[in-house]
Amino acid sequence: MTNVVAAEADWDAAPSLLDGAANVELTVERCDLAYWFTEVAQGTLRGRPLGHSGTVQTPEYMRTPGPLREALTLELIYRSLDEEAATRVLADYVATAPGIPELEFFSTQLLDEARHHMIFRNHLIDLGHPKDGLIEWIRAVGAEYTSKILNPIREFATQVTRHEEDFVGGVVAFAIIIEGVLAASTELSELKWRVLDPVAGEIARGAAIDEIRHLAVGSSVVRQHLIDHPESREHVLEILRRGRKLWEQLEDKEFVMHRERLYQEGIQDHRELLRDYELFPGTRLIETTPEQRWDIAARWNEELADARLAYMGIPEAIDLLRAQAPRIL
Repeated sequence: MTNVVAAEADWDAAPSLLDGAANVELTVERCDLAYWFTEVAQGTLRGRPLGHSGTVQTPEYMRTPGPLREALTLELIYRSLDEEAATRVLADYVATAPGIPELEFFSTQLLDEARHHMIFRNHLIDLGHPKDGLIEWIRAVGAEYTSKILNPIREFATQVTRHEEDFVGGVVAFAIIIEGVLAASTELSELKWRVLDPVAGEIARGAAIDEIRHLAVGSSVVRQHLIDHPESREHVLEILRRGRKLWEQLEDKEFVMHRERLYQEGIQDHRELLRDYELFPGTRLIETTPEQRWDIAARWNEELADARLAYMGIPEAIDLLRAQAPRIL
């Protein structure tokens, strides 16, 4: 008997991250532990225990020192650090969950983020980086990124959930301010590496399927809270204002553009491979520039935020978040 996997968790049937996060509706009641075991562990991850199938391989040129390998290396280092930080922060969400449905869902999200950390760091080994001392090396290379970007974000989420004991405010912070910003870069990563490094493409695809669930459920938690407690509307908006203020103080573009310039240099040796590959219909990847890819991802972020904020019932927050500089990480 063939197992039927929920569409949003099915490797082949799931929509893109941006489409799914904008349109899929999921709740904590739906995405409980049973859902995770059947739809994720035995669905999305079936045949892909390490984030990708055994049918794809990392090409030898991705193991050769140069700008293309360096671009993916930096991306994997930053993503590994992101996911480690997310795993640690989500422990507070589990600890402060108001009910069993929330406890179960955020426990599975914590496990998802820990798994992402594993697969991103493991792919660095696929690229030829030494396994011994890997974590220490990741933290050393990413020290400036951690100090300038990750630590302030982590402190914000921890302040809201742990110190203020504000579970819903924490969900707002994570689903909109933190994880919502990463959606476009996750989508772009899958598209950028799908042809050049099929393993990296599959890793990004699996992470994107998980993020659909995280963003959809987070949005539904906020939506239901505002339906049940309309008096909380101003409080939710205040969390968003604090998040916007945080992002105004972060200089993330330097990290993104450095690796995008490396990527731009590296893909020139693979023009024939990428000759007909389109980043999206009508736009060939090889013809895009680092600035154009930044602008594309920033636009995707805005479109996703608009859709989720309208779904949550706070459309007035759209202009609030658009007032900030574009972010893609």
